[in-house]
Amino acid sequence: MKHRPIKHCRRCGSVVVYRIPDDGDTRERAVCPVCGEIHYANPLIVTGTVPTWGRRILLCRRAIEPRQGKWTLPAGFMELDETLAQGAARETVEESGADFYMGPLFSALSVPRVGQVHFFFLATLRSAALAPGPESLEAGLFDEADIPWDELAFPTIRKTLEFFLADRRRGRFDVHTWDISQRMRS
Repeated sequence: MKHRPIKHCRRCGSVVVYRIPDDGDTRERAVCPVCGEIHYANPLIVTGTVPTWGRRILLCRRAIEPRQGKWTLPAGFMELDETLAQGAARETVEESGADFYMGPLFSALSVPRVGQVHFFFLATLRSAALAPGPESLEAGLFDEADIPWDELAFPTIRKTLEFFLADRRRGRFDVHTWDISQRMRS
């Protein structure tokens, strides 16, 4: 197991050990040697949108690490008690201040190296007015030719934009999946 983020038992506080549990599991897990609690480390969900105003795409320049100063689609970690779409909508408002219609799910991208899955929804802006929040240095609308490709924050943003632009040229939007380990082959 590469990731060992759990150090102490959430039930009793004892130091956990990593081993395959005796319950028929086949993966190494954090197991408490005192109370027997088995702890599971699961991926985090990042959710966001691909917002458009006509032919332009909304991007936000990050005010926070990681990748501060780089451009991204509005997205962030999903919170408890919200759906994927609700999380995407919340993050879009927080990062850009945009008013928009939420569209369908567009992409699901696995990033196993950091234990994340990124989901993006299509979105259509109701106006071009933007009011970036504290996590964004600025927000802007970009024509395809003006997208700052060399200044994008993450490979998942690049891939989602590539999927979006290819689908837009085709005149049909599909749902896309991608695994970050394919980056070198794509």
